[in-house]
Order: sequence, then structure tokens, then C-alpha cells
Amino acid sequence: MESVLLIILGMGLVTYLPRFLPMYILTRLEIPPLVIAWLRYVPVAVLAALIVPGIFTAERQIYLSFQNSYLVAALPAFFVAWRTKSMLFTVTAGMVLVMLMQLFPYA
Repeated sequence: MESVLLIILGMGLVTYLPRFLPMYILTRLEIPPLVIAWLRYVPVAVLAALIVPGIFTAERQIYLSFQNSYLVAALPAFFVAWRTKSMLFTVTAGMVLVMLMQLFPYA
């Protein structure tokens, strides 16, 4: 029982420290405006890195075809993102388009 408690406390510490230490250190430093401007692109880059492989690949191969419902649905979703600048509308549009393409195959 004691070892389980120590393991849980250790896991909590290992989880908490990587989140706390950068925040603690960076609040005491003066961050240049250029770095702050650069950091604003990190969420966009991470989101793109997560989404793009799912759109352009299927079964570990590049799948550029009109049969690829994810790719076909991504095009209008990009347009919705560009016009509305809303994550909610973009994700909803993409999900609805993929669902419709799965329910009603066009070829």
C-alpha cells in the first residue's frame, strides 16, 4: 500500500513539474516581443501537424483522390476557416461534410 502511494505521488510530481517550472521561470524573465510573436504561431503549427497527415494519407500512403472524403471535406472547411475565423464553425463544417460523404458516397 505504501509503495502504491509513493508511485502515485511520484507520478503527480513528474506530471506537475514540467508544467510548473517553465511557467515559474518565464514569469521572472523579460521575453522579447519577437519571441512572443513567434510563440503565437505554435498552436497553428501543432494543429497543422496533427491534421495534415490525416487528410492526405490513408493506410500509410499518400491518398490524393476525390475518393478521399477527408481531403474533399477539408477544402470547404478551409474556406469556412478563412471566412469565419471560428474554430467551432470550421470543425463543425468539416465533421458534417465528412459525415455526409460517408453516408452518401458520390462515386
